[in-house]
Amino acid sequence: MTKAKAAAGAERLTLTGGLNIYSAPEIKLQLLQAVESAAQVELDLLKVEELDTAGLQVLVLAKREAIRLGHSLAIVAHSAEVQETLDLCGMVGWFGDPLLVAAEQSSVGA
Repeated sequence: MTKAKAAAGAERLTLTGGLNIYSAPEIKLQLLQAVESAAQVELDLLKVEELDTAGLQVLVLAKREAIRLGHSLAIVAHSAEVQETLDLCGMVGWFGDPLLVAAEQSSVGA
């Protein structure tokens, strides 16, 4: 996970690789620390290659913690794999963020 400052002072976190049962514990700690220390956190999931239910639980926990603290957590980019998992689990609307997928990914299979 990499951190950078985004527009309007938000902290942008870019996740790469898998957000799964193997990486969830470490990513959970990093996300919760980011949500606690920054009023606005943006998640870039464009390079996430796998999202399983353990990873989805981490995203839900981070979003709930942000809400509890009066902070915001927004997913600002989604990979096709992330979109598929969110769709499958009926969670797209729960996060309340626009579903954004890179043009090169959206044309795959077309």
